[in-house]
Parts: sequence; structure tokens; C-alpha cells
Amino acid sequence: MEKEILLKREDKAVKAYHEGKEVGEVTYSVGGDTLLIIDHTHVDESMKGQRLGNKMVYEVVQMARESGKKIIPLCPFAKKEFEKNESYKDVLKS
Repeated sequence: MEKEILLKREDKAVKAYHEGKEVGEVTYSVGGDTLLIIDHTHVDESMKGQRLGNKMVYEVVQMARESGKKIIPLCPFAKKEFEKNESYKDVLKS
């Protein structure tokens, strides 16, 4: 059964919370006015299998779209997400 998750956009991160506890995060750095660099993804062991990493990366993609920025996915998980999702090509820095 999928657990109820709250995603929050925080300073240079998207964090996931379950029952008030932080259970995941995607962190990124900012490159000038036009670039987000995803550098780390972490999901708590208790949340494995909930597609939490995918949801957090998607949230960063949405942030990039809203602000007209591009993304460099440095972290291996984010890089794999970008390779799998054609729909992310619009925000991928070439």
C-alpha cells in the first residue's frame, strides 16, 4: 500500500515527509540564473518501493519548467530518471 507523502520545496532541495518525519530528499545547486544541478537523491529505507525518488525528481523538473531553467542531472539516480523519461527532455541541459 502506498504511504501518504508530503513533498516540500525547500532551499536547494525537495524533501519528502511521512507522518512528520523526513523520509527523502533531492538536493540541487544553482548555476547562474538558468541552471539547476541535481547532485544527490536519498530515500529512507522505510520508503523503498514507493517511487519516492521519482516523485522528488519530477518536482525538481516542474520547478525548472516554472522558472524557465534547465537541469544537469549529476546524481546517478536523477541521471537514470532523465534517460528513462522522454518528457524531461525539455529541461535537460544539452
